[in-house]
Amino acid sequence: MSDSRSQNLLDGFKTRWMILRIALSERLAYRGDFVLGTLMRFLPIITQIFLWWAIFQSINPEDPNAGRLSGYSFQDMVAYYLLTMVGRAFSSMPGLSSSIATKIRDGEIKKFLVQPVDLITFLFWSRVAHKIAYYTISTLPFALVFFLCRSYFTLGWPDPWTMAAFVASLFLSFALGFYLEACIGLVGFWMLEVSSLLFVYMLFQFFLSGHMFPLDILPEPFLSIVSFLPIKYLAYFPAAVFLGKVQGTQLAMDMGMLLAWTIFFFVMSQVIYRRGLKHYSGYGG
Repeated sequence: MSDSRSQNLLDGFKTRWMILRIALSERLAYRGDFVLGTLMRFLPIITQIFLWWAIFQSINPEDPNAGRLSGYSFQDMVAYYLLTMVGRAFSSMPGLSSSIATKIRDGEIKKFLVQPVDLITFLFWSRVAHKIAYYTISTLPFALVFFLCRSYFTLGWPDPWTMAAFVASLFLSFALGFYLEACIGLVGFWMLEVSSLLFVYMLFQFFLSGHMFPLDILPEPFLSIVSFLPIKYLAYFPAAVFLGKVQGTQLAMDMGMLLAWTIFFFVMSQVIYRRGLKHYSGYGG
């Protein structure tokens, strides 16, 4: 029995490794445009820089750099936006929900019923390969942008423990983003189209993940409400950790909450998937 269990674990590991390796090689084959594409993605932040410069100039017309907004200087705000770009590169899952819903609607999901790996596991390791390919290719443009903007990071590099928490938050935000959007896509077992549901989610995520502005500038009670939502961990939290906005006991509590939300949506995706298969009728090719 022990040998059989060990063999099953080994076979499962080999299957996942094969998915990762094949998906990675496919993405590296056509991701050569990532270098230029990644640089272009940083261009919208220029508009944000001018916008916040105007805001800080209204606070202190004589020296906008000396003005502060809820604990953020102008330099902090620019650094924050650069860090949210990194965070969103980990947590964003473009096309995942719609892809899952399409596979269900068109009947493509049937092949996963006879394969040795389920749909969610297959897509997870495919996304891991996607992120590895993305960062392998885009490391240079990321490094260039951060080097050119190094003067905005006035506090320098965080201490080793904070840096470890920052890195951990990035990896957990990837898992959280994946399983959260997977849950939305799996609603396709009961709905033919999830685009409306996805639009509502993306709208809330855009404003409440911290992509538009640092969440800790919100007044109460909105700050407390947003603090309990999982989407704050997709962009705001990693950036806040790096900048030292979350420290000590609060940092430990937030890391625990991030882990808890990740586990919650992982379990939820498995439950929805299994119940959806019982509900599923095989239409399509």
